[in-house]
Amino acid sequence: MITLKNIIFEYPGKRALKDVSFTIKPGSITALVGPNGSGKTTLMRCMAALDVPFSGSIEVNGIDALEHPRDIHQHIGYLSDFFGVYKDLTVRQCLTYIASIHGIPETDIPQKIALAAKRLAITDYMDSDAGSLSRGLRQRLGIAQALIHEPHILLLDEPASGLDPESRINLSKLFLSLKAEGVTLVVSSHILAELEDYCTDMLLLRDGQIIEHCVAAKTSQAEQTGVIDIILGEQAEPYIPIISAIAGISQVSAENKTLKCTFSLEEKALHDLLAQLIAQGLPIWSFTPYQKRLQDIYMDYAQGEK
Repeated sequence: MITLKNIIFEYPGKRALKDVSFTIKPGSITALVGPNGSGKTTLMRCMAALDVPFSGSIEVNGIDALEHPRDIHQHIGYLSDFFGVYKDLTVRQCLTYIASIHGIPETDIPQKIALAAKRLAITDYMDSDAGSLSRGLRQRLGIAQALIHEPHILLLDEPASGLDPESRINLSKLFLSLKAEGVTLVVSSHILAELEDYCTDMLLLRDGQIIEHCVAAKTSQAEQTGVIDIILGEQAEPYIPIISAIAGISQVSAENKTLKCTFSLEEKALHDLLAQLIAQGLPIWSFTPYQKRLQDIYMDYAQGEK
């Protein structure tokens, strides 16, 4: 669906992207995460065929984005972090204008507008001036504009900025429904807990380089591994050799009365592990398995680098 190979992008005096390569699968929702200044916005603009890299190749839906950027724009919806709206136009007029830019036939525009407005819950504001909208409503209008031509790929830079908690929840539901329809999404955000609700993959960007491209959600429980917190009735460190010797256990650590390890999250495997630990005499007070969150994965790499 989206393939980048050896992308290098330079601003005067700074190399923003350094030999970036990755492939994004169709129908996935990829979180693009990293600290400020890591190159996330530059990378998104290159993917949207708005900025031209110094070298490398970008292919979207089998189309060369560097050779045919206008063709790419028909397949992609893009919302930048800092976007503008025409303040003197109504919400309906804004959506009409964007629809016409994308070449949507005039007879189809009202239907497209109604669908986009319903998806973003802005139907009640269609005759309001865009300049009179709250920040959150402007954000919803921006996303509606990115969706108006029903693109196959959606690139969103901080899409939840300015949204209230209810709107953020609704946005997560919208992303999942778009994924179910086959839309591929790339979402940049600093709020990792929010990305957790809908992302299937994570691209970790640091200093213009892809540090890791990992899967954040597995397709079946049998494939999942996660962290298990085992709280004991006494100090945990003496029990490290016992738990480390069990097949399938990895990354064992102890702090005070808590043992932490990585293991399969398959139900039978967890049941057998707990029974084995009890049989070996561990004074277990609680046994809590959980899948690693995006925040855990991100911090693992961040701390590992440090």
